[in-house]
Amino acid sequence: MRVADLARLLDVSEGTIRNDLAALDEEQQLMRVRGGAVMLDEGVNPRWARPQRNDSSSESTAAKLRIARWAAELIENGDSVLFDASLTVQNMALYLKDRRHLTVVTTGLDVARSMAENPSNTVILIGGILAQDGLSVSGPLAEKYLKELHVQRAFLTCSGFTLENGLTEIDIHQAHIKAQMVRSVKQTIVLIDSSKFGKLGLTPFASITEVTHVFTDSAIEPGMAEALRQRVATLTICEESTVSSFTQQRERERSHFRIGFANLSEAIPFAVDVRRGLERAAKEEGHIDLIVGDNQLSAEAAMRVADELLDKDIDLIIEYQIDEAIGSRLMNRFQQAQVPVIAVDIPLVGATFYGIDNYQAGLLAGNALGEWIAEHWGGQFDALVALEEPRAGVLPAMRMQGQRDSLAKVLADFQPRGAYRLDSGNTAETSEAAMRALLDEIPSTYRIAVICFNDDAALGALAAARALKRERNMVIVGQGADRLAREEIQQPDSRLIGSPGFMPERYGAKLLEVALKILRGEPVPPAIYSDCVFIDANNITEYYP
Repeated sequence: MRVADLARLLDVSEGTIRNDLAALDEEQQLMRVRGGAVMLDEGVNPRWARPQRNDSSSESTAAKLRIARWAAELIENGDSVLFDASLTVQNMALYLKDRRHLTVVTTGLDVARSMAENPSNTVILIGGILAQDGLSVSGPLAEKYLKELHVQRAFLTCSGFTLENGLTEIDIHQAHIKAQMVRSVKQTIVLIDSSKFGKLGLTPFASITEVTHVFTDSAIEPGMAEALRQRVATLTICEESTVSSFTQQRERERSHFRIGFANLSEAIPFAVDVRRGLERAAKEEGHIDLIVGDNQLSAEAAMRVADELLDKDIDLIIEYQIDEAIGSRLMNRFQQAQVPVIAVDIPLVGATFYGIDNYQAGLLAGNALGEWIAEHWGGQFDALVALEEPRAGVLPAMRMQGQRDSLAKVLADFQPRGAYRLDSGNTAETSEAAMRALLDEIPSTYRIAVICFNDDAALGALAAARALKRERNMVIVGQGADRLAREEIQQPDSRLIGSPGFMPERYGAKLLEVALKILRGEPVPPAIYSDCVFIDANNITEYYP
């Protein structure tokens, strides 16, 4: 079911529904997908859709899911990865549905089946002796095959871990094959829930010096966390509301900073790409501890995340939230804590602003829309629909005004029969519901031009038109050119004709550059704008080969 449908049926806000679905997802009662949720028996192997292997603790299960969810963020399109057969690693497959062209090498039958559901992936199941539980293989044949492979990263678990003995396994055959996995990859990422620390398996398979990155949960003892920070390149602690990544400080003469990032929403592709870019930039910089929270498009969540980040003694916060009305409350808390702030896309008084020149982005989209209407509809259309986001305030609203002004300039002296302003809710599902309701009211013969606050609104409008078979009488421009919008723009004869590209994947490097200047006491301008270009089917491969 979709978020919008559930909110309407239960008569509650969409934010409440998203929070409930997230909680049910962690409990493995359902699986969150873009825009809503599905039952676990739809596309998920029931063998591992519920806790198993003597893991009956719901708290432990939730911790493993959080670890799996954030470990999956390391994997990008086109990567080659090596997976063991553990339940935690299997759960990573739930969060890799949107990745493409992965090469997956694994000893686990269930994870192989799950990853093979995506036809773009290449899945290599290593041969060997089948375990009694029928879930994995091991033995000399598997080890021999692994010796001939060269893979980017391995994602492994263990039965126990101590600083002295490293990673250990109860099953000696599994220990042997995992040791070969470590030797076959450039990077070893280990997923260890806190219950495994201090335990000792039958035989070791890797020392801590062979590990690149450790993922664990918030129940880890502070002493163990500090010891791991001194020994591995990156330690990531997955908490309920925030995720903290700590890098090893190799260069003692350089300052080591702790930066908080309160992200707009982990359900919006644009915001996810901003966060991923920031994580890459922090990793490359090498002396940044990055702590990430999810504002969930909610004022209440943003206030809660702000408090949690401040509790972690951060040096600077990058705030990305949607509600202009709570800006003064947020800034009051940050200023009381004497923490400098960078505001992303939505300005905060007293913070350094980083984002788009909204009016210019609007002009680009409106101009392209007008030219398309002039060429394909003879400069005539019946209705102009604006999918807006009132919460964002005056500055982001300028991208809507820019679209109106530019469209009016291209189609001089023309006025459509009707103009409609809808609340996009900043999500595809809200926009789709609003557009469906409008389409039920206006004639099916109307030619409709749609301007949008962001790409989620554009995709929601397109989904409504397709569902009601009115796509051919609609033309849409987006804002942002996020990855889902780019996929749609490349489709033949798509009615989403283009979108100003904000290049969210580039935000991270620039945000970190500005953050470090502020932390080092260097001057920065009050507002910094990123580059913007209109992306359409003609130039998309130039910017995104």
